[in-house]
Amino acid sequence: MMLEGIMTQGDTFLFCTGNIQCLMVTDIEMVKKLILYTPLNLGKPSYLSEYLKPFLGLGIVSSSGSTWLRHRKIIAPELYLDKVKAMINLMVDSTKTVISCWENKVERDGGVSEIKVDEDLQNLSADVIAKACFGSNYNEAKEIFTKLRDIQRAMSTVFSYAGIPGFRYMPIRTNREIWRIEKEIDTKILKLIKERLDHGEEKDLLQMILEGANNYEESDTLLTNSISHDRFIIDNCKNIFSAGHETTSITASWCLMLLASNQVWQDRVRAEVLQVCGRDPPNATMLRSMETLNMVIQETLRLYPPSAFVNREAIEDININGFIIPKGMGIQIPIAVMQQDPELWGNDAHKFNPERFSNGVIRAAKFPQAYIPFGIGPRVCVGQHLGMTELKVIISLILMKFQFSISPSYCHSPVFHMLIESDHGVLLKVTKI
Repeated sequence: MMLEGIMTQGDTFLFCTGNIQCLMVTDIEMVKKLILYTPLNLGKPSYLSEYLKPFLGLGIVSSSGSTWLRHRKIIAPELYLDKVKAMINLMVDSTKTVISCWENKVERDGGVSEIKVDEDLQNLSADVIAKACFGSNYNEAKEIFTKLRDIQRAMSTVFSYAGIPGFRYMPIRTNREIWRIEKEIDTKILKLIKERLDHGEEKDLLQMILEGANNYEESDTLLTNSISHDRFIIDNCKNIFSAGHETTSITASWCLMLLASNQVWQDRVRAEVLQVCGRDPPNATMLRSMETLNMVIQETLRLYPPSAFVNREAIEDININGFIIPKGMGIQIPIAVMQQDPELWGNDAHKFNPERFSNGVIRAAKFPQAYIPFGIGPRVCVGQHLGMTELKVIISLILMKFQFSISPSYCHSPVFHMLIESDHGVLLKVTKI
């Protein structure tokens, strides 16, 4: 339907979903202006913030204006590259646990196993973010991941009704399930907070959020809306839980699928990993040297970006590239469409070709703004360093130990469940090297 609209209406057109009006934008000049726009009068859509409130609340991912600015000032420094480097050993240890399970399974199955890798990678990524960001409370944090996954699944089934006024308040079965899970998540996060306050400080992201919350109420001038101390903590924990592990595990799954489908590139990446690391686990210096692996991950993010759209809303009337966008108008930039546009990426835009990133992201496409898996500009994803580092650690360690090919039972089924993931899972044939 979106592609049909672009073909029939052009690269910029209006569409409606219920009472929501949106401007769909694929014109690269307008896209550049939108994603590099710095004033706070262009923010996240209010309808998405309201609809996704059980899942994300009003944390850094879903907030706008000065509220978002405050969230970013508190959270972003904890995810700078120097902080992420300190998490590498933890990532290695968690990945080794999954590798050990796969080795045992392959041995039991006589040398070759069919493994649904996305399920194990989801648990692996949850383990990493739970330990790295929530310290000794990681077991409780992993329980919250499970609940967030449940609420994501429930909300994805009714997402298309977001434009119907009052639909999210109707006591239908799915909405009642969402309300129930939301209460359970909030209760578990508050319990986790109480345990942390009772047992003292730790140097992790949770502690930083707690300290930020204590200062939050003293900075009312930075806020556009009042928000309680507990709400600030709960919502940002939800954001870190969901954004910090779902996108990484999904991308790792697509990356292994693409390498399983392209044995030449799988062999190239493995050879690079072994040359750089030998049989030692990777460290920060080694990860920087893995240029081929970096290209493969970038190409995976181009073909299978975790998020489907860059979503914005005009908080007041704004002028973008000659367009007057009225207050309240939603704006959507379809990431997958932009990242597979032959006019921007060449005739092989739909093919897996990591070589296009051999000279970096800046020269991969006709315009660097055509590549936006982490966003770009002032609202670039604060967790991109964490995500890329974790992906490099996971893929490099796995390729040291295993050879992959596509299972005959694999069904290629990308689907939008709030994120772009495989509907039937990623089933691969796995052989120990």
